[in-house]
Amino acid sequence: MTNKILTFLLVILSTQIASAQENPLEGRWDLEMDFEGKTQPSWLEIRHSGHETFVGRFVFAFGSARPISEVKLDGTSFEFSIPRQWEPKGQDMHFKGNLKNGALVGVMTYTNGDKVNFTGIPAPTLPYNTTPRMGKTIKLFNGKNLDGWHADRDQNQWIVENGILKSPKSGANLISDQKFDDFKAVIEFKYPVESNSGIYLRGRYEVQIADNFGLKPSDIYFGGIYGFLEPNENAAKKANEWQRYEITLIGNRVTIIANGKQIITDQTIPGITGGALDSKEGEPGAFMIQGDHGPVEFRKFEVTPIQ
Repeated sequence: MTNKILTFLLVILSTQIASAQENPLEGRWDLEMDFEGKTQPSWLEIRHSGHETFVGRFVFAFGSARPISEVKLDGTSFEFSIPRQWEPKGQDMHFKGNLKNGALVGVMTYTNGDKVNFTGIPAPTLPYNTTPRMGKTIKLFNGKNLDGWHADRDQNQWIVENGILKSPKSGANLISDQKFDDFKAVIEFKYPVESNSGIYLRGRYEVQIADNFGLKPSDIYFGGIYGFLEPNENAAKKANEWQRYEITLIGNRVTIIANGKQIITDQTIPGITGGALDSKEGEPGAFMIQGDHGPVEFRKFEVTPIQ
């Protein structure tokens, strides 16, 4: 191959790569949707695949991150469709929007045909502290009562008995009054057979709690960041045994030690998970314990802020 031909091919390749990377719609977006009378957090990722195709991922107000096989771009406008996940039966969900003044504005057509307006801003790049200093440990659960916590609805099934925080049945989620940036959390919990719960870091990233003993690891099973990060092994004990998470979150990079085994190591969480309190990733956030699935108990919930 002559130098001229090689140079020509390199110019074409570099032009194609630059062209694919220059589209302002590429990236991760924190969305808000006017859904069923509430502002619901959602998340969108758009990225190129090969020379001309764009693909992505989408997180709705519930469920896990789901793939988008193709995002059709036309200048600063975009359009895509995805099949339902946990939504009611009906048509595929269709999205159409455009970029205005650096923000996304668009409409989602829901499975029942309803039109849902949404807006989006670029997900922030969260700084990573390479020299973290540990602050003073906070006992977020005091072993006596629900001080420091509040339920997300009027009917609150959470109780404290003999020093144990309990959700004996499906009902409200429990949210800490205090909000955090970076932290290390030590949490001890147990659940009955076939139960399901989760802990939302900053109220946005769910670490799954579920009776998955003996199953292959999965991002929707015990210890996974729901729908995004799969543990390198399933460290779950059997149901009705006390279990322990040690979770360190710096920026959007997480490390999880489950029952003494490091199952996720300094991995980036791409975006919010379904059921998040909000999509304001650049702000401090509360802890949320999922109580709207199955019974769960906690005997320790300690948080050490990282400075």
